[in-house]
Amino acid sequence: MRWTVLTAAVATFAAAASHATAAPAPKAADWRTPNPGDVLVIDTNRGRVIVELVPEVAPGHVERLKTLARKGTYDGRTFFRVIDRFMAQTGDPKDSGEGESDLPNLKAEFTFRRDAQTAFVRAAGPSGTEEGFLKSLPVISQDISWTTATGDKKVAAWGTYCPGVVGMARAEEQDSANSQFFLMRQPYMSLDKRYTAFGRVISGLDVVRGFKTGEPVPAPQDRMDRVRVLSDIPASERPTVRVIDPAGQWFKGEIDRVRKAKGADFSLCDVNIPVEVK
Repeated sequence: MRWTVLTAAVATFAAAASHATAAPAPKAADWRTPNPGDVLVIDTNRGRVIVELVPEVAPGHVERLKTLARKGTYDGRTFFRVIDRFMAQTGDPKDSGEGESDLPNLKAEFTFRRDAQTAFVRAAGPSGTEEGFLKSLPVISQDISWTTATGDKKVAAWGTYCPGVVGMARAEEQDSANSQFFLMRQPYMSLDKRYTAFGRVISGLDVVRGFKTGEPVPAPQDRMDRVRVLSDIPASERPTVRVIDPAGQWFKGEIDRVRKAKGADFSLCDVNIPVEVK
């Protein structure tokens, strides 16, 4: 069965870089296969959304989503709060924004500690920080040189809220996240280090952007029909997913192409990560 491209990135790579030199086609070595135990397959009434979870940045939140998915908590849950040019919120057993699961609240994981062995791929280094990618997640970090001044020889890093990034909803108290999460429709960096970012939509962002909007969304609300961990899906119906490897040569070239096209306006959110599914 041939690979089906589920993101416009492979065809256009980055809309902002459309006037730049055309990118070469990725080679086999430029792709990676995400861990199926860290991929959520969200089947909605509007289509399928595939999320790569990144436990390196927020292990507690990743484990919570997988636990609730396996319990069936998310099946049938609606997108009750959807704001255009912002995000789509779901995961509430009451479908109102006032509910939570029967599990205890989570400790905030707004930042994580990164060292030289972390699989972080640098894209830029403005003002003493580093910007890049950890798997599919765009990440901002203190410059790695600061490890010489820290007791654990690590620096602080955090996921940044580009389109598709998955964040955990919470109340005013920092450690109040429970089951509700949101999918970014557009970039919104003011959420950085205030809400735990722990994954990204790698396929189906067009679906997320197509959800009906409202605060709350008027009935009928769009919904998640079924949420499963990829590794739990029977082999006969399990999609095969591969994603461009940020450590590969193609992606390094893509960063350079987008940087040249955008100039001083370059942002991590301008860089698309192609994905193919069959």
